[in-house]
Amino acid sequence: MKSRNKRFATYLLVALGGLLLGWLLFGGRAAEESHNHAAKTAGATEYTCSMHPNIRQNEPGKCPICGMDLIPVSATGGNGGEASPYVLEMTPEAIALSNIQTSPVQLVNPQNELMLSGTVQLNEQKVSSITAKFPGRIERLYVNFTGQEVKKGERLASIYSPELITAQRELQEAAKSKDLMPELYEAAKTKLRLWNLSNSQIQRIESANELLTNFDIYADASGVVTKRMVAVGDYVSTGSVLFEVANLSSVWVVLDAYESDLSWIKEGATVNFTVPGIPGEEFKAKVQFITPVLDASTRAVQVRAEVANPGNQLKPGMFANARIKTSTKAAGTEDALAVQKTAVLWTGKRSVVYVKVDDREVPAFEMREITLGPRLGDMYLVQTGLSKGEQVVTNGVFAVDGAAQLSGNYSMMTAPANKMMEVPEAFQKQLTALVDSYYTLKNALVASDLDASRQAAGKFNQSLNQVDMSLLDGSTHAKWMQLLPALKSNAEAIQKSTALEKQRTAFSPLSNHLIEAVETFGTNKEVVYKQKCPMAMEDKGAFWLSEQKEIRNPYFGEAMLTCGETAQTYRQGQSSAAKEQPAPVQSHVH
Repeated sequence: MKSRNKRFATYLLVALGGLLLGWLLFGGRAAEESHNHAAKTAGATEYTCSMHPNIRQNEPGKCPICGMDLIPVSATGGNGGEASPYVLEMTPEAIALSNIQTSPVQLVNPQNELMLSGTVQLNEQKVSSITAKFPGRIERLYVNFTGQEVKKGERLASIYSPELITAQRELQEAAKSKDLMPELYEAAKTKLRLWNLSNSQIQRIESANELLTNFDIYADASGVVTKRMVAVGDYVSTGSVLFEVANLSSVWVVLDAYESDLSWIKEGATVNFTVPGIPGEEFKAKVQFITPVLDASTRAVQVRAEVANPGNQLKPGMFANARIKTSTKAAGTEDALAVQKTAVLWTGKRSVVYVKVDDREVPAFEMREITLGPRLGDMYLVQTGLSKGEQVVTNGVFAVDGAAQLSGNYSMMTAPANKMMEVPEAFQKQLTALVDSYYTLKNALVASDLDASRQAAGKFNQSLNQVDMSLLDGSTHAKWMQLLPALKSNAEAIQKSTALEKQRTAFSPLSNHLIEAVETFGTNKEVVYKQKCPMAMEDKGAFWLSEQKEIRNPYFGEAMLTCGETAQTYRQGQSSAAKEQPAPVQSHVH
């Protein structure tokens, strides 16, 4: 019996040894082959056309329909977690094949030099029209060609007027009986005055026995005759223009500015210009007027500057090449952010760029909606949406956007709906102050300071009371009234609480309602981070707002200070929040 048991134990050991040897010889290799197969499958890349997504092949090449370079589409699913529709991950091979390059957002001095062209023109404020004050026939012209210079009071022409002869007779007859009919005498004199005869002429007519048959026309101002409207023998009526006389002591320089340049041009800006007819000399003037109406045919407005013209060296009609140095920066302000124009995609009212996402195992680019300022050479000034030093795609941006469309991500043509409501700037400023008070409360909870949290909650309520709801109306007022009670009650609960855990319990709904207010109304802050701790509130998860991207957990403090992730980023001027790829949550003992 003992020998049988011993033999059975020997057979069992031999069988187990064989199984172990077989696994070592074949199992490890099979697992390795399985791993290698999975790795090859995960690394597989398909190539497609951004314009014709139905085209798919396993190697790079040209689209058989339109001839565009095929775009690689990685089959990898990223690093796990909930994918962001704003963020596109690409393989290094895809980036190299599409020649995608990035450049940093720069701080530049927002000064620009515009090169404009135009002409020298008459100063319309110094142009006089010499008109006939009475009807008659031109008997003689003393100025008979354009360009002739005249002085004020100089005789220009003589007119024979039958109507004026009749008026003289009426005056002479009325003068004989002026004592009996003074009204008739004064009426006859007034008629001649209205025809621009001087008192001395009227006195001479009254005292003379003979009538004046020709009357002279005199210049009202000095200048150059630019138009002669009559000839000898012409019959003119009252008000007919005989001559136009322009004073060339100053002239206008009228420049054409295109629609895209208008943001740079301001009244009072210095204009330096040259004219081909006077080589080697530069003239200086100030912008005095910008026409308020755009010419629909040229898409330009006229910019006018007045310049002194000693010696009449600037001739109306000359071509002018001008430089206008201008700036959008107010005195004492800092430089402005700028981005290369090749980085910007436009669709309707929106401007979109792709920003490189840092701290990723796989290269990734976030679609970012920005607000542009005026163009500055090869760059655009950026008002909102970007920060200094961020890397934006400047070459291959269409390839990135095409890959985003094919991957089902947001792109320049498929942006999320705008959930933000329009509110007055004053209300948004008050809401920004409320967020600042909230940050103080959040940081007190991060430090686990009970008394500081109570004081911060009291100041939060003070800021809340200073928000003027009368600035809102309609749906915006209704929305704020929906959020207000919860903000107030939870802030009061934190202020009255004597236990840190109870403060943190009330902090969660307070944060949720403030987050909704920020998403609905916006703030004046450049960036606000929405962060989440999945282990807070008994593993149900809780959110908070932060002024910094680095995680500082207000629900656990020092116990789990860095537990959490940035869920969304709110940027000033953006119509919606950019939802970020969740970072791996650090493991803690809870």
